[in-house]
Amino acid sequence: MSDRPTMETIAALVPEGARVLDLGCGDGALLDHLQRTRGCSGYGIEIADANVLACVQRGVNVIQLNLDEGLSMFDDDSFDVVLQIDTLQNLRNAEVMLRETARVGRTGIVAFPNFAHWPNRLSVLRGRMPVTRRLPYQWYDTPNIRVGTYRDFEELATRNRLRILDAFGLQEGRVQRLWPNLLASTAVFKFERG
Repeated sequence: MSDRPTMETIAALVPEGARVLDLGCGDGALLDHLQRTRGCSGYGIEIADANVLACVQRGVNVIQLNLDEGLSMFDDDSFDVVLQIDTLQNLRNAEVMLRETARVGRTGIVAFPNFAHWPNRLSVLRGRMPVTRRLPYQWYDTPNIRVGTYRDFEELATRNRLRILDAFGLQEGRVQRLWPNLLASTAVFKFERG
């Protein structure tokens, strides 16, 4: 999680006392925050050794797992909330993991870089891939396997029979509800099975 205001905005979407699964939890900062401030419990899933160690040092329960292998170890509705914060764009089969998120959690929360943000559009119009605070990598060294937009996710959710409970953009930690596809660097969706 890149900054405190963004973390707090995402955390506010998670009900107090919820059982949470955080997919691609990084160093465990968000799950730690949820445990301390909202009384949540649960697990993080992470593949990188250094991040798994950081989770353990924070006291966050973590399972080292490659998300491209799926979530078959979890039963349906095992969690109240499943988080995919800056994870979806790094997965080989994002659609399958989205369905798995909806299967193992009563609700899902997804956040990802919104490629349709106006500075990104301007970069592409100038013939270059964007390099921004939200997308800080060059095209050749990015960990992102894919790019998506706010509208792309709306369409993907509809195709997978997911009901969007809340959707907005984030721009420098502030909620952006007016024209989020154009004016927000991050897309955020809270959803459930339809």
